[in-house]
Amino acid sequence: MNFKVYVILAFSLFWSAPIQENPDLIGKWQLVYFDGIEQIRQSSRYRNAPAEAKQDMEYRIANRLENTVYEFMEEDSLVFTDYGQKGIVQKRVKFEVGEDQVLHIFEENQTRKAKIIELTENRLVLEPISESGVLGKLIFEPWVKPEE
Repeated sequence: MNFKVYVILAFSLFWSAPIQENPDLIGKWQLVYFDGIEQIRQSSRYRNAPAEAKQDMEYRIANRLENTVYEFMEEDSLVFTDYGQKGIVQKRVKFEVGEDQVLHIFEENQTRKAKIIELTENRLVLEPISESGVLGKLIFEPWVKPEE
């Protein structure tokens, strides 16, 4: 084989390899912080709410954080919990990470996007992206099985 064939073969292997093979991304991630929660807590509606309503909101916030887990699997599968009209549901979807470090999550009728701001073995920071722009920061840490 001549040199051109080797170059073409190497180039095609590089471009066909999934970008999401980053070992730091693969695994289970627990949501520990969402700055949208702080916006809620700083709102006048929350601050002026009766103690019982605040307690209910704090329960919902804790429940949301506790139950938001993303599990990135080898290749391109992602299993995550989501909140629907019927409560907490688990979804299995496809994902990919573009060269621009944008995570694309392919659901049935839509594609969710989030910029990967930070990715280490102990921390994943995402900024969800919508048509109106960036929607805050989501901070994840490696999932730890709850003690029974």
